[in-house]
Amino acid sequence: MKIGILTSSRADYGIYLPLLSKLKKDISFNLEIIAFGTHLSNEHGLTVKDIEKDRYNTIHKISSLIEDDTPKGIAISYANTVLEFSKFWNENHFDLVLCLGDRFEMSAAVQASIPFNVKLAHIHGGETTLGAIDNIYRHQITLASNLHFVSTNNNMKKVEQLIGRSKDIHNVGSLSLNDINTFEPINKVSFFKKFGIKEAPYILVTFHPETVSFDDNIKFAKEMKNALNYLSNKINLIITMPNADTLGSVYRKELDFLKNTCSGSVTLIENFGKINYFNAMHYSSVLLGNTSSGIIEAASFNKKVINVGNRQKGRDYGENVYHVKFDSKKIIELTEKTLQLPDSKFKNIYEKRNTSIKIIKIIKKIF
Repeated sequence: MKIGILTSSRADYGIYLPLLSKLKKDISFNLEIIAFGTHLSNEHGLTVKDIEKDRYNTIHKISSLIEDDTPKGIAISYANTVLEFSKFWNENHFDLVLCLGDRFEMSAAVQASIPFNVKLAHIHGGETTLGAIDNIYRHQITLASNLHFVSTNNNMKKVEQLIGRSKDIHNVGSLSLNDINTFEPINKVSFFKKFGIKEAPYILVTFHPETVSFDDNIKFAKEMKNALNYLSNKINLIITMPNADTLGSVYRKELDFLKNTCSGSVTLIENFGKINYFNAMHYSSVLLGNTSSGIIEAASFNKKVINVGNRQKGRDYGENVYHVKFDSKKIIELTEKTLQLPDSKFKNIYEKRNTSIKIIKIIKKIF
């Protein structure tokens, strides 16, 4: 069976990894990687090199993004991606193509596949993020897909409502948590040394833009910087950089300024990769920002999360997540309060055993 894997960013590739490792070893599958989006971007670390290190027999590389994250620039990149994939789907046939998540590049690749009747399996559909335009892209991908692997029962119900049927929807849990019970962090000193991190307590920070007006994102980015500037005088900050979202450069500009003015306590990381990000989460004191990893993965590490703004609004979340508006004073107040709370153990509502094995069994049964 010839199976394609659409991967447009470091984030989705990291989530795919447990499944990819099993597909590579299964003689039933002829696996081909289709790398595009920020994987081909120098600004975002040219992460296609990480894919190449994993030695797949076939890696397709499709470049389509322009270096412009304004709404017009995103629309042009979307159009370019549709155009490039119209050529790709015309020249390449697969028995099944896996797509994951909600990025605009992923949506564009999927939309281009529709006239070619490409059979798609969507992972992480049915989730809701009302503060991000990704919410629309995710539902577009769901509507175009034939098979659905969701992470919770609520998400299963949402997909059923979207597509109008219950068939071919499977709750398998979050794929990114597939091997979480076997995760063992590397030596703390080695990890700190590898990334030039000061050996001291730190907050793991990730912020992305919200789907609001340009002026509001400028305001939110400044509130973020003001809060982080204050916190950097109290505790170290390890900050992972935003993806190629609309107006992501607004946040990058403020983070670069923060780094230049607070260099002793602020470390900017373009791309940790999945395992190193898990190590960073494991050794962190708390998570701060508006990334899905705080909602989906952090509970498995028994980490408390300060979730800022509305980007993740609508997602199912656990008892480890605390919410706050994009207001620097309130962010500081909640972060300091959370840092003083005792350690706790949390149940992760997204975690199920053997997610990748379940996906493979379902694919084999159907195809």
